Amino acid sequence: MNVIEIRNVTKAYPGFTIDNLSLDVKQGYITGLIGPNGVGKSTLIKMMIGMIQPDSGNIKILGRDMPKQEVEIKQRIGVVSDDCFYYEHLTIREMERMIGPFYKQWNRKKFNDYLEQFGLSPKSKIENLSKGMKIKFSLAVALSHEAELLIMDEPTSGLDPVFRREMLDLLGDMIQDERNSIIFSTHITTDLDRIADYVTFINRGKLVIHQAKDEMLDSYVIVKGDVRLIDSDIRNNFIGIRETPIGFEGLAGDRQEAVKWFGNEVIYEKPSLEDIMYFTDKGKV
Repeated sequence: MNVIEIRNVTKAYPGFTIDNLSLDVKQGYITGLIGPNGVGKSTLIKMMIGMIQPDSGNIKILGRDMPKQEVEIKQRIGVVSDDCFYYEHLTIREMERMIGPFYKQWNRKKFNDYLEQFGLSPKSKIENLSKGMKIKFSLAVALSHEAELLIMDEPTSGLDPVFRREMLDLLGDMIQDERNSIIFSTHITTDLDRIADYVTFINRGKLVIHQAKDEMLDSYVIVKGDVRLIDSDIRNNFIGIRETPIGFEGLAGDRQEAVKWFGNEVIYEKPSLEDIMYFTDKGKV
């Protein structure tokens, strides 16, 4: 079952377009949405949660049409964003009193427990919270109304390393219930190295990769060797390659094919998500 279905979505801005993008996000998994800054990740997230409308195409969240069934959808999703969507002149408790009645399954005890766990005082004004504390507050809200789908846009930006690790553990706990799903947009790929089941790579408004993370990392390979080993034909077979006077480093999409090209004359390394993103974005430089 898919919790998100995006079909032929286009959204055009001056100088930038999400171009006829289609994507399925599976239920019961953590899907990482990666790509360089400014390539369409946040635009796509905002279309998923109804903040902006696509120029064409359609989006279904939990089997419901967005934006036609937006109110019903938002009962069942939680949103954590680098942006602050709350009234900053209010205290956390005042904001909770406004938010809670909207959700049929709001759990005040659970919310209070998260405030204590995250070190947030209900008397604090939202405008006085640091960036990281605002994200903690957003996470407390998102986790306190039995959301089936958590949509996260750069949620670890501004967090200290200790809470980043704690938050990733919380997400891991949430996904133990196979009814729950998470889509996690970030440029900090090391977070996804730890927790993602699937990876979706967006670049320049297009879907480049959508694949199970472990399958992807096993198929791609980093190749390092002497520049004298490559010619124009081999160079064009790389997804991306970086050359210096003393050697080359490149990303190939098929490890077995790379071994056929070079045999034992080069070094083969398993790439990270950051490697795949870097070489795919930069290409042959």
